[in-house]
Amino acid sequence: MSGAPKSRSVAPARVPAQLAGRLAAAWKSLDDPAAPPKGPLFGLLVFTLLLAVGTIGFPDYVPLNVLVIPLILSSLFLSPRYVPGFLAFLAAVTVASIPRLVVPTQRTWVAVVIILALCVLVLVTSNRRARLGVAGAQGESMLVDLRDRIQRYGRLPELPHQWVAQSALRSAGGTLFAGDFIVASATKGRLDVAVVDVSGKGDAAATRALLLSGAFGGLITAVPPHEFLTAANHYLLGHRWDEGFATGVQLSLDLASGHFEVWTAGHPPCMHFAAGSGRWTALQSDGPVLGLIEGAEFESVRGVMRPGDALLLYTDGLVETAKREIELGIDRLIGEAEKALHGAPATQADRVDRLVDRLGSRDDDRALLLVHRMA
Repeated sequence: MSGAPKSRSVAPARVPAQLAGRLAAAWKSLDDPAAPPKGPLFGLLVFTLLLAVGTIGFPDYVPLNVLVIPLILSSLFLSPRYVPGFLAFLAAVTVASIPRLVVPTQRTWVAVVIILALCVLVLVTSNRRARLGVAGAQGESMLVDLRDRIQRYGRLPELPHQWVAQSALRSAGGTLFAGDFIVASATKGRLDVAVVDVSGKGDAAATRALLLSGAFGGLITAVPPHEFLTAANHYLLGHRWDEGFATGVQLSLDLASGHFEVWTAGHPPCMHFAAGSGRWTALQSDGPVLGLIEGAEFESVRGVMRPGDALLLYTDGLVETAKREIELGIDRLIGEAEKALHGAPATQADRVDRLVDRLGSRDDDRALLLVHRMA
């Protein structure tokens, strides 16, 4: 019958040599006892073969572009070690399936080109993840878990009656990673806390902040308060990063007597509210930026927190914007903080969060710590 489609006898297409080489290398790696788990790989191989059989046997119901499904799954669940070999296998199956179709159409060739282009894209992404050595979804979960574990250093400990400490942190653009961080420790009736602003923006600043928050969290519990910034400065100098500097403000508070000591390192001053006079005072301690000067010295300011007093430690993203000088930003911070201190008890639980949301630039990281001695 002239109208009936005839099967075409076409020699099977050859698999490109590069893809075949990657497939052979991936196959050899299966014998390595240190190789990642092979279950997901074998599962995807079987799944891909089943889809290929479906496209050949039932082309009206199983289109060729269903092979995109195992392609996406490989980018999510396969180790980067297996991805090149699997992509070579997938490309070979895709190309080999074309002659088996009854009448390959122009749409079929377009689908093949799209699948091969996506294979290249997944391969490039896999090569970027190869340094980590885990699959995409697992790598992201590991990074989030690392962030959560390190941020535990910044969780404020429970304080004795009459003392309240609250903190808030916002990152530029609302991402989960920020260049500002807080580390805290409370031992032997003393609260030691530091608010740090890492240089730079974006992923580079957030990466350094993750590393430094872990290191500084260990330092603040291991060294005397007056040696913390010196040790932090020495740590930063040892890394020799291109943008390896940071600013910080440190507070050491005796929870029994209320005596405190504040150090700064190229950072906006800590603000002290005296309930007796109703005035705010900038504690102008002196010290250079961390990570720039060998043997830097940091001078402190001492004071006493009496009932009703408060201390504010913050980063410049909270008080400085492109259109506002830092002095005006500090004045606005003081005004908003005074309203929060004298607000209703029901609204004081989230007062620091509200302060951070109202103030500063959303294009910069923002951190705020409030220590209040209740009257």
